[in-house]
Amino acid sequence: MESFIVCITGASGSLYGIRTVQELSLRYKVFLVVSNGAYTVMEKELGISRDAFIKNLPENVEIYSEEQIDAPVASGSRFSSVKGVIVAPCSMGTLGAVANGISSNLIHRVVDVALKERKKVCLLVREMPYSLVHIENMRKFTLAGGIIAPASPGFYHRPESVDDIVNFVVGKLLDIFGVEHSLYRRWREDEDK
Repeated sequence: MESFIVCITGASGSLYGIRTVQELSLRYKVFLVVSNGAYTVMEKELGISRDAFIKNLPENVEIYSEEQIDAPVASGSRFSSVKGVIVAPCSMGTLGAVANGISSNLIHRVVDVALKERKKVCLLVREMPYSLVHIENMRKFTLAGGIIAPASPGFYHRPESVDDIVNFVVGKLLDIFGVEHSLYRRWREDEDK
């Protein structure tokens, strides 16, 4: 079965990662790596505890902590069925580490392995404004073969809720990987009928 690896870091916007996992798990096996900071953000932003989050994951989601550096997804030999890696949201600390080849936890290692195995890797960066350091790290990561996707929603679909905005951003992530979805109405889609 084809699979994705999703990593959730401690950047604001853990809902992006949660929604990505929900959507991908409808069709794919999902290997999920969650940082300690991500659990803190989930609690603060969404009122979701670590235990509640883990308990409510779909059956085809296999979860790891950032400390599990010996997890199966840490090895390129396990990447044959991996369609891609999504880090959503991606903190600037994670961006800095992966752009410079530093693997101090499982999230960093997964991205490093994906790049060396020439798998598609997308970082949903969640910060603004960008410093020159951030921009240089984005440049390095792009030159290494990665994709930078800022969490920048469009508004042509006329969102009415936070969920609509999150769905748009997650939908754009899934578009990068060619994953079919119906999370948002595409530009002038109503005119195609």
